[in-house]
Amino acid sequence: MRPLKLVPDNTNIPFLKYRTWAMGFSILLIVASLALVAVRGFNLGVDFVGGQMIRVTFEKPAELDELRNTITDLNLGEPTIQHMGSTNEVSIRMPLPEGGEDSANRAATEIRRAITAAHPDASFTAVETVSGKVSEELFSAGAWALGLAMLAIALYIWFRFEWQFGVGALFALFHDVALTLGFFALTQLEFDLNVVAAILTIIGYSLNDTIVVYDRIRENMRKYRKMDIAALLDLSVNETLSRTVVTSLSLIIALTILLVLGPEVIFGFTAAMLLGIGIGTFSSVYVSAAILLWLNIKPDSFLPKEDAKGGKAERVAKDDGARV
Repeated sequence: MRPLKLVPDNTNIPFLKYRTWAMGFSILLIVASLALVAVRGFNLGVDFVGGQMIRVTFEKPAELDELRNTITDLNLGEPTIQHMGSTNEVSIRMPLPEGGEDSANRAATEIRRAITAAHPDASFTAVETVSGKVSEELFSAGAWALGLAMLAIALYIWFRFEWQFGVGALFALFHDVALTLGFFALTQLEFDLNVVAAILTIIGYSLNDTIVVYDRIRENMRKYRKMDIAALLDLSVNETLSRTVVTSLSLIIALTILLVLGPEVIFGFTAAMLLGIGIGTFSSVYVSAAILLWLNIKPDSFLPKEDAKGGKAERVAKDDGARV
């Protein structure tokens, strides 16, 4: 039996031919995402703003106004109520009451009793309480984690390859993170620590995919020193395309099943991962390679001066060039 090949061995897709359109589209999405974050902000979860989060599931679609009136009559503060994924699932966010944990537990008990009295079919899937001080620390730690991860990755690629590769990888990572943040600002899905973990995972996946492409580019730069740089980049992306497609497709299938059938508590994490895998694959193919071209990378850019003038490098170029 022949092994299944999603990408034929002789695939030669001219990715760099569409680099201007792809990069323009990416920059447009980045600007739109940053604008959404600035204008709409995030629907921050209890992890980041403090307070109580109560998740309720009903057998029938829930009426948010009726629930809001029921909870408001308890005089426990102004509730924030919204659907989660379906009209049968609701999240109720309450400000943290004064008096510490005991007061928070009493408030949660009162809310549960009031909702159960009006809706006997209601089931409470989660009750979370986070203090304001803890939420500030979590938000700060999450922001630092994202920033330092991207910086460390850029420095690693800088030293592992060259500074042009570091710039390309950093821009690709910024592209992936910005679009993911824009998605959460647009949809107003709850942004909590699970989403931060998803973004960090996306950074790691995108980096891994980018390094695979960059490593093949560097290898081909040593082999084909007389080849046009755009053709060399296309060759490198096509040679790693099979690995990229198989890896991404496997993850997308698993994440899609998890998104549809998985528990609600990880819906945001799964949605972020699914979007990030697609965006990361796109950036590895179109963004990271195209930036090298605009940074004026050439096949002989990193050769020692004495090799770049001829000698052995010239013979290798001629020998390998004949096989292109």
